[in-house]
Amino acid sequence: MASATVKTADPVVALARQYAEKLLLLSQGSVDKHFDPFTDIDWDNPDFAIDATDRRWILPESGDMFGRHPWYKSQPEDRKIEIGLWRQANIAKVGLQFETLLIGGMVQHTFKLPNGSAEFRYCTHEVIEECNHTLMFQEMVNRIGRDVPGMGPILKKLTYVVPPLAAVFPNLFFMAVLSGEEPIDHIQKAILRAGEEVHPIMRGVMAIHIAEEARHISFAHEFLEHHVPQANQLNKFVLSLAFPIVMWIGGRAIIIPPRSFFQEFGIPRSVRKEVFFGLPDSKEAFAGYFGDVRSLAKRIGLMNPVAKTVWKVLGIDGATTRYRSEPDRPGQVRAA
Repeated sequence: MASATVKTADPVVALARQYAEKLLLLSQGSVDKHFDPFTDIDWDNPDFAIDATDRRWILPESGDMFGRHPWYKSQPEDRKIEIGLWRQANIAKVGLQFETLLIGGMVQHTFKLPNGSAEFRYCTHEVIEECNHTLMFQEMVNRIGRDVPGMGPILKKLTYVVPPLAAVFPNLFFMAVLSGEEPIDHIQKAILRAGEEVHPIMRGVMAIHIAEEARHISFAHEFLEHHVPQANQLNKFVLSLAFPIVMWIGGRAIIIPPRSFFQEFGIPRSVRKEVFFGLPDSKEAFAGYFGDVRSLAKRIGLMNPVAKTVWKVLGIDGATTRYRSEPDRPGQVRAA
């Protein structure tokens, strides 16, 4: 009888051990390779100076829906540069605000973890790295010199909702984490892969962010893969419906500029609607940000028929990826 009991418990213990080992590996990665924004970015290099005539601030077509739109491409060069400066500064500000929400939630989550928890150690490493990211993003905004707001006023209210969510509904919180991390990571990698000429400040910030976000995204995936299967059937069904909704809300918060952007540059409402809501290319690009997340949902049993309908209604259904951060291939999202 004792032997049977041990055998029954073994799979649970083995899974817990494997999970802890993965987190310890991620923690060691943070120890072995981490960055400081004020020693690893040469902010005072003359080439890093902000020049309102520098063509490297023109929005890259590979990673920015707005940069591909005919209205933007038809503008005079000086106006394209000014729009690019404002847009890139605001994206950095949104990134900073998102990281702040993540930090608050992580602190809430770690507060209740037991002694010896591998999650505590890894999450604390990540909080330290995210604090450095907020410094890095704010320094970029300060250097560009545009007084951008970041998120819109309604989305800023998330400050009061997201951090407490981590303590009460940790699975939902880490879904929210992926809703912001996945699109930013996807866009930055697309820009660097395309080899477009971008300003060195942007290139330096993106290189650091991509390197460390790889660990952060890996942890969120590992967390959900470990914890979601342990939930009861009702909770899993609710999470399956929440997953695409959270992705849609978080993704749009990251991608769509606030109304002040369109007012600042007199951008027609029809252009705003086309770029972020109407064009097939934009819809496919937005859905493509979540290929890795759809793969995760499938692996952890959250892609049931009802959930698939929600993904489709929100316009973020499509192919799953064969491996994490698989590059986009034309037509793969809608062809699935």
